[in-house]
Amino acid sequence: MNFDEIIERRGTHSSKWDGMESYCGVSPEDGLPMWVADMDFRPPACVQTALQAYLDTGIYGYFGDDSAYLAAICWWMDNRHGWTLDPKAIFSTHGLVNGTGLCIQAYTQPGDGVVLFTPVYHAFARVIKAAGRAVVECELALNDGRYEMDFEAYDAQMTGKESMVILCSPHNPGGRVWTREELQGVADFAKRHDLVLVSDEIHHDLVMPGQTHLPMALVDESIEDRLVMMTSSTKTFNLAGGHVGNVIIHNKALRARFAAVMGALGISPNSFAMHMATAAYSPEGAAWVDALCDYLDGNCRLFDAGIDAIPGLKAMRLEGTYLAWVDFSGTGMAPAEVQRRILEDAKIAVNFGEVFGAGGEGFQRFNLGTQRVRVEEAIKRMEAAFSDLQ
Repeated sequence: MNFDEIIERRGTHSSKWDGMESYCGVSPEDGLPMWVADMDFRPPACVQTALQAYLDTGIYGYFGDDSAYLAAICWWMDNRHGWTLDPKAIFSTHGLVNGTGLCIQAYTQPGDGVVLFTPVYHAFARVIKAAGRAVVECELALNDGRYEMDFEAYDAQMTGKESMVILCSPHNPGGRVWTREELQGVADFAKRHDLVLVSDEIHHDLVMPGQTHLPMALVDESIEDRLVMMTSSTKTFNLAGGHVGNVIIHNKALRARFAAVMGALGISPNSFAMHMATAAYSPEGAAWVDALCDYLDGNCRLFDAGIDAIPGLKAMRLEGTYLAWVDFSGTGMAPAEVQRRILEDAKIAVNFGEVFGAGGEGFQRFNLGTQRVRVEEAIKRMEAAFSDLQ
């Protein structure tokens, strides 16, 4: 588990590396990609071993018996999160953006409102709009540099046309690991307004030391009739190219509606991803994740200290994920000038805060899932790009 090992990703069809020039004009030759949310680390050795064993067969047919895959998911959720699953409740989708789209088709109608607590993962709004539904932005309150929920304000926004709420837990891009009380607040909100609650917990394994993620399914049993859980091995183990996600639905009526949509679209699993995920959800994979979280915590502490030393910049304290959320409002600069300095002067590709919805203005998102030497280099470049503030 040498997370400091530099792995050459240029020229490998990497969206993060090879796509950053078309995305924002930063060349992969001398640029630092800190935008797409995948990591620059190899997965646990057990994943490589399982994939090599599959390659050695030389036959890549349809994936059949998924009992070992389902058992691995159940083992992981029980051992890592204290959550007991019924294997029959697990659907395999092509990642969780796909899972989100399927939920929208299954549980809402064209014109319905879908609630998001913004700023939040930008793909949610994209999929909602593409499906002909309305995005309802309930903006998170920023208190002392930390996001919190204001349910009184959110209640006042509801019109009765909303049918679904999507929660990002842990929160991307703010890095919050929501407390039991906050999660209960979301559950109560969904009940008050008769909303299907989709809890996207793709970052649930990536929490900083001292933090504990609580699955929404363990918060309030009374919401099972409206709860859809989404998890995946892809973010945890850096397997995003496998495009596999788990949509977990214990309520039979909700499950039947979701199954009908999946059946109508003819969705079936990717065999490579199934082999990789089955191997990853194991004791060896667990040890790797523990080491990874310690390493990411070191990256976060280093990055926060470097960024906070630049006048006008403030990094939000990460409780989970590896995605740093930096507030540039203290510079007094327009977002366009901030972005110009990051892209052209520092030559760092980042995600622009405004794409995450209301409340994202003035922020930029940096991916810290990379080798520490690159985090150090990013800090140096940011210091130089904003040197006139110091």
